[in-house]
Amino acid sequence: MRRIVSFFVLFTAWLTCVGSACGETAGRQSIDTVIAQLSSLVDYQEVVISPDGRSIAWAQGVPETNTTSSRSAVFVAPADGRGKPRPVKVTSGGGSGALIGTQKDLAWSPDSTSLAFLSDREKPGQLQLYVMREGGVARRLTSLDGLVATPRWSPDGKRIAILYTRGAIRAAGPFAAAPPELGVAGEHFDEQRLATVDVKSGAVTLLSPEDLYVYEYDWSPNGREIVATAAHGPGDNGWYSAQLIAVDAATGATRLLYKPPLQIAVPRWSPDGKYIAFIAGFNSDEPVACGEIFRMPAAGGAVENLSPNLKASAYWLGWRPDSKSILFVEAVGGATGVAEVSTTTPGKVRLLWTGPEILTGPANIARGLSVARDGRTTAVIRSSFEHPSRIDSGPVGSWHAVAKAQSISRPMWGKAESVTWQSDEYTVQGWLLYPPNYDPERKYPLVVWVHGGPAWLTTPEWPTVGGWFHFLDAVIASQGYMVFYPNPRGSAGFGEAFKRAMVRDQGGGDLRDILAGVRHVVSTRPIDDTRVGIGGWSYGGDMTMWALTQTTRFRAGFAGAGTADLLSYYAENDFNAYLLLYFGASPYDDPQVYAKSSPINFVKNVRTPTLIVVGADDEESPVLQSREYWNALKSFHVKTQLVVYPDEGHKFHDPAHIKDVAHRVVAWFDDNMTEVAVH
Repeated sequence: MRRIVSFFVLFTAWLTCVGSACGETAGRQSIDTVIAQLSSLVDYQEVVISPDGRSIAWAQGVPETNTTSSRSAVFVAPADGRGKPRPVKVTSGGGSGALIGTQKDLAWSPDSTSLAFLSDREKPGQLQLYVMREGGVARRLTSLDGLVATPRWSPDGKRIAILYTRGAIRAAGPFAAAPPELGVAGEHFDEQRLATVDVKSGAVTLLSPEDLYVYEYDWSPNGREIVATAAHGPGDNGWYSAQLIAVDAATGATRLLYKPPLQIAVPRWSPDGKYIAFIAGFNSDEPVACGEIFRMPAAGGAVENLSPNLKASAYWLGWRPDSKSILFVEAVGGATGVAEVSTTTPGKVRLLWTGPEILTGPANIARGLSVARDGRTTAVIRSSFEHPSRIDSGPVGSWHAVAKAQSISRPMWGKAESVTWQSDEYTVQGWLLYPPNYDPERKYPLVVWVHGGPAWLTTPEWPTVGGWFHFLDAVIASQGYMVFYPNPRGSAGFGEAFKRAMVRDQGGGDLRDILAGVRHVVSTRPIDDTRVGIGGWSYGGDMTMWALTQTTRFRAGFAGAGTADLLSYYAENDFNAYLLLYFGASPYDDPQVYAKSSPINFVKNVRTPTLIVVGADDEESPVLQSREYWNALKSFHVKTQLVVYPDEGHKFHDPAHIKDVAHRVVAWFDDNMTEVAVH
């Protein structure tokens, strides 16, 4: 019944859209054309360099236009790029090499002769482990039932570790569409376990215990143990309280290494086997953990912060070969950086490169690199607002191109500009994206786009349809709007103190930062002060709902996957542990701290036309939260529309739904930002 209702809401609203402002405004490039151009570019998804530094493998795909599935393939090419040889496409067992299914999660063998990866080419939706040797032909190793992820070779090359969830029917992580909850609630949940696969026979051995959910891991240099982050209970919630454990690679016996007071991620064993490094910090979403860099003895003992008071947020790390320093990728000042921290002189951090880009390396890492055994040669996917993703190789900051998407004459939007402003005691940073064909003699409408998180940030990157969380805003800019991306307190990239500054104050200081930023850009750029809107997804949807209860500054609002009532939200899903970190207690122990930040308690103040969008199967932001806000706005006769998209989770996948949302968002701002505002 829920699916039927969701479809009816979507279909009815689509008819309304067709009959109103979803048509294109004269002189603008059509939204469909913009989406088609974005979809036509090669989507580089991950890259890994072989340990000897001679070869690079990557996964790339182009989303389909008429189906929820996507195709992707694996390619291998020389890392030095000399002679510009054609990349070799990896195929399986004498096949034609046609682009079939999904290929992902690449891992080179220690001797650099074989490449492991996951593919569902034989049964859609069911990934299996494959190994490619010389010649680009791969063979299947496993016949598993359930989710398979993150293959990594043992140091001797005889086994490949994987993360395996037996019988699971949904993708791991909070972004995936959740299945309906049936039967006895809370009685069963899937556990992602550590397993190994024998490379010769394909035999699978489950290692970690059944009651432990494993998130990330790394082999010890001698291959006897595996270090991992893990927690008991449902995986999406346990991410925030994961502990550091060591798992015996032969018996599966576990030993607790560290029970942290902070969230931890990216455990990495030092080459000399003596230490384990990891990233720890205050609260960030799976799989984009960020913070400072710590290490501890592999045998257990005191934990040491190697980068105290880092004015940035580390996302990925890798040891140098001599174990005396650690290379890491960070968000810094709203941009991306690569730095090195000493393990012999804690606090000694050296910035190697920084730029207004996103750097991506191996799968399942938000920002990162792939580094060869020499600790110097790297492979990376780079993108910015100005250029689509491309694959580069070489030493940090001295990269050369190995592969890049077909060229475009120019972006479908204008330049991106970093801006800073003062708010309370903070210097706050954000980005301003200009429209195409910018004319400084004109005044432009502005849309404030708040990022998700809260412990995330906006950094310039080329939007892709599959990326979703950084897509709608770029489409808005292509339609003649300026788009302002504030990184208010609570955002990553500016140090742990800044990230913690919104604890027990959601909607307070962070909203003051956003409004101060709006005042700054309106007073210093050619922006029409009477046409300013606000929107965002996830935390950005939360802040849209909240801002509209606190100010009439905005002419129109778009709340994607927002939260209206933090008290009921806590109980409506299994993804609530992060709220304890932000609010200091559960709503049952301290309801007032939740109530003062809940938009629904101030919804009578809203006068702003508000478009609300959510996936019917969103686990992270349940549909009832959007419906509650929408129903309240209707009660007070505020112009509003709720669109619920069937079979979508927190991240949308269906191209038809993605296109529909893009049309709706632009039409909503077009229709509701034409009259003079009253402040």
